[in-house]
Amino acid sequence: MTSTPTDGTNRSGFARRSLLRGTAAAAAAGLPFQALTARTAAAVPAKFDHDPGYGPLRPVRDQATGLELLALPRGFEYISYGWTNDLMDDGIRTPGAHDGMAAFRYGDRVHLVRNHERGAGPAFTSPAYNPGAGGGTTTLVFDPDAGQWLESYGSLGGTIRNCAGGPTPWGTWLTCEETFGTTAGRRHGYIFEVASRGKGDPTPLTAMGRFNHEAVAVDPATGHIYETEDRGDACLYRFTPAVPGELSRGGRLEALRLGEASYDTRRDGARSYGTVSWVPVGDVDPDGDTLRHQAQRNGAAVFSRLEGAWYGNDRIYVITTDGGPARQGQVFELDPVTDEFRVLFASPGAEVLNAPDNMCVSPRGGLVLCEDGGGTEYVHGLTPEGEIFRFAANTVDLRGGTAGKDVAAADHTGSEWAGSVFEPKNGNWLFVNIQTPGITFAITGPWRRGAL
Repeated sequence: MTSTPTDGTNRSGFARRSLLRGTAAAAAAGLPFQALTARTAAAVPAKFDHDPGYGPLRPVRDQATGLELLALPRGFEYISYGWTNDLMDDGIRTPGAHDGMAAFRYGDRVHLVRNHERGAGPAFTSPAYNPGAGGGTTTLVFDPDAGQWLESYGSLGGTIRNCAGGPTPWGTWLTCEETFGTTAGRRHGYIFEVASRGKGDPTPLTAMGRFNHEAVAVDPATGHIYETEDRGDACLYRFTPAVPGELSRGGRLEALRLGEASYDTRRDGARSYGTVSWVPVGDVDPDGDTLRHQAQRNGAAVFSRLEGAWYGNDRIYVITTDGGPARQGQVFELDPVTDEFRVLFASPGAEVLNAPDNMCVSPRGGLVLCEDGGGTEYVHGLTPEGEIFRFAANTVDLRGGTAGKDVAAADHTGSEWAGSVFEPKNGNWLFVNIQTPGITFAITGPWRRGAL
């Protein structure tokens, strides 16, 4: 699923890809999503309820609370954990606004680092970058063989609006601030690094840029880090570390360019752009929110609210939440070896895919797309054959009580999904969050190749 090693300790080198990457032999082997290569927006089928092998969704009871919080296909089950205000093992109450997340395997345990998209307020844990900032990360421990949640604790505090981020090949989580500004006298808009076991480093990685971050994806062969920006006129960035795996030592930040001028991708449907280039970004730690403007003056392409990013299938995937002809989202794919770039999928309407946000790649090759739109929100699968389908529905309605949970009574069925990530070793568990009221789920069942 990810490039993260199961022991989380490899900081000295990066695995090289097969020599068949990018060759005719690899193409003949059948890379994921080749069925979409020739598909245009006009050719996308009108029917999107194709059953890829799981069947219709049905309400399923949570094994932890007995409540029907999710709708899933037959045979799937789940366990909730880490609700907002639950007491963690370090004596701290679980902060709310659960968001991006990554999973790391150590022996028979999975460690998950989870973001909290909170604004100004007292830091909920130390180490804290800013005592007056309420965002940060918590870490959860899960036993996948027993199907049990074991532990949770605060791992980084004092940041603002930690939205998404990305796992690294050396076993850390890069947490991104989706903000730009000054809070309690400290500048924000940075990326921070958090160990998958233990605590994070409260020192901002300023060389990676100060802007309205969303997510990152790391190419394990080169150490290049691809960064998304949540702005209506966003750029897609690439950070080349001076020393791969040692981000505090600086590096070079660039932005993606299509052609010779600043090209606008915001209305594009499924299409291929060919080979891209990368243009330099000058002042990476600006006083104003101007990084994308610098890049676009150098010819960088324009995107509409870049959101999730993930490395998998030897590709970098990034999402816009409101790009495309229907303004309901696009999925882009970059080959980091050849720099070939395309729109893999563009939603034709909210009934098919409604404002995708976080994402991940399944160990079976498909994409998991988390909705952040309106109405009942879904987790979608996009199969390697190009079929999109609903895998999970948010049915969290707490107006009738919360089985002892200290959460305000409300209907949360419209709350966004976030933080999707599979257990790294064998992919038997999918972990995912619902942001409000703030719940983490571990989902398992009869996963099938060709579905998710």
